[in-house]
Amino acid sequence: MKRLIVASAGLFGALALAAQGTAAPAKARAQAAAQAVPPSKAQIIAAARDVMTSARYATLATIGDGGQPQARIMDPMVPDKEMTIWLGTTPLSRKVGEILKNGRVTLLYFDTKGLEYVTVLGTADVVTDKAEKAKHWKAEWSAFYKEGAKGDDFVLIRVKPSRIEVVSPRHKIMNDMKTWLPVSVNLP
Repeated sequence: MKRLIVASAGLFGALALAAQGTAAPAKARAQAAAQAVPPSKAQIIAAARDVMTSARYATLATIGDGGQPQARIMDPMVPDKEMTIWLGTTPLSRKVGEILKNGRVTLLYFDTKGLEYVTVLGTADVVTDKAEKAKHWKAEWSAFYKEGAKGDDFVLIRVKPSRIEVVSPRHKIMNDMKTWLPVSVNLP
């Protein structure tokens, strides 16, 4: 019976329902039906921002040599009002070279407590401007960059989202029960 729930609700839908103490398929279908009115763009973006903040860390995927995706854990800034995401790194990192060749990236935030996630698809560029580096600096990065935001060993990666996908039970934003597709919104 549990397999039926996973097959019909999607993995994260099933996990979220299980976390809420919902095991009956009828109740799972009723909760899905309650989401018949899709959330607004503003609600999706607000939920995404909340999940991204709760998750703290994100996996950044770039396109590596030969088209093979490369993924690594990052410590991003909280998205700004336009949902732009800033990350810090060394200019010698593999990800910087990959972004300079092909700026298409994906960021995945997963909040283990809420069993919710946000996927951000967008375009990244490398920023070396000293004012931007100072503006988007985290004090906890000091252990990695000896001269802080002023140093040449620190650059920013700016991710401008083109699409955001969200699954968040606490915001009542769930994936499609048949296809498992998350709720998404395109950004300018």
